[in-house]
Amino acid sequence: MSVGHKKLFAGSRIRKLRRQFGHTQREMARLVNISSSYLNQLENDLRPIPAQLLLTICRTFAVDASWFGDNEEIRTIQMLREVFADPMFKSDLQADEFRKAAQELPGLARHFIELYRSYRTLTERRTHLSADTSTQDLPHIPDTLGSPHYEAAGEWVQSEKNYFHDLDTAAEDLYEAENFDRAAPSVVFERYLLDHHSIRVATNSDFALQDTLWRFDRREKTLHLSADMAPESRSFCLARLIGDIEFSRIIDKTIRRSGLPAGDAQALVRVSISNYFAGALILPYGRFRQAARETKHDLDLLQRRFKVSFEQVCHRLSTLQRPGAEGIPFYFIKTDVAGNILKSYSATRFSRARFGGLCALWNVFESFAVPGRLATQLSQDTDGSVFISVARTVGRPPTSFFERTRRVAIVLGCSVTHASEIIYSTALNVHDTRNYVPIGPGCRACSRIDCRHRAVPASGFRLDPNSDERGTVPYRVLV
Repeated sequence: MSVGHKKLFAGSRIRKLRRQFGHTQREMARLVNISSSYLNQLENDLRPIPAQLLLTICRTFAVDASWFGDNEEIRTIQMLREVFADPMFKSDLQADEFRKAAQELPGLARHFIELYRSYRTLTERRTHLSADTSTQDLPHIPDTLGSPHYEAAGEWVQSEKNYFHDLDTAAEDLYEAENFDRAAPSVVFERYLLDHHSIRVATNSDFALQDTLWRFDRREKTLHLSADMAPESRSFCLARLIGDIEFSRIIDKTIRRSGLPAGDAQALVRVSISNYFAGALILPYGRFRQAARETKHDLDLLQRRFKVSFEQVCHRLSTLQRPGAEGIPFYFIKTDVAGNILKSYSATRFSRARFGGLCALWNVFESFAVPGRLATQLSQDTDGSVFISVARTVGRPPTSFFERTRRVAIVLGCSVTHASEIIYSTALNVHDTRNYVPIGPGCRACSRIDCRHRAVPASGFRLDPNSDERGTVPYRVLV
């Protein structure tokens, strides 16, 4: 990877690497032959990291230079574009100005985005309430809204590259110590809970009517599971309970490190962290990474080998970011047919819209047209990067004629530079640029002015109001 010529501020990445190896600043500074005060300046983004020192750190800790990449900066720039596309700003800011804000004032940029997110949530709730209530009768809406906390929790998980070293290694160590590979995951996990914690598992046929998947009765030490639950989901619930019981101290420590306020934000992080442990226990890092490499990331083969779901395989692939033993950097997105994002993580430069819908040219929407079939695509984003992505719908069949089936799509993608390591590239001509689908992060943030699928005007451009001519591209701009 080329280090590039611009100054690289990577304080949060250096700090995370140091903590993952359990070093103090003094210990890490000694290992890379710099002073503790200099390392402190680097970690607080007071100094850029020189190219030679970057290479030394990479060699010392066996990490790739991409670990210190500017993915976070790219996401910040994109979110700023989305925010200022809001008509209330009447903004004519250009790309260079967004980039300067993300590079020179990243903290201020993040706080501004957070402020806008809270504003949108408040506005949407007031609009909804005012449909049935006069303005003067509107109830007080508290400042601590659910959506900002949800977004803040998700952003923090993304900032950690969706990898939590202590939890991941704890899950892997437990898997190997207990030989959990000797039988199906649900069988060995259920036996483990009974033998080590006297917790039994019961199946409840009434849960489906109550819209309940599982319930843990601590007093009776019984985990009640829905009779309709798929085996893969059953394994996941059992693994999650093991993590909550045995590794609560690690989970609590990780949550405190987030710096998020107590209450809803930390509670949401706890859900994410507990789910992360479950995935790490079902799919232990070393074994799964090796199997992924051997099968060239064939998702169906991995499903069968580990007896897990399509979503579980894709999500785990997006978390393989252990320093010195990284997997391919994938992005993972879970969305519904309306384009609402249910989950999203990215270890790549790829970034999706935060405040608007997804790009209409994306293969995720093609997958809904043919449920269950894998849709592949070569996608080129607005900065020229090309990705291989696969998408497939998942969902259980309806339980009755009157049930509306909820179908969602899972998308997994990576840079085309990893084409030789991906089985799906065999069906794609990755060298023919005519196969590249020009996608964007969503119309509000997209800079493509020649897109015929645009739903709203591009931000940062003056519109062409010519009423005597209509082009094929909606919202033509003056250039």
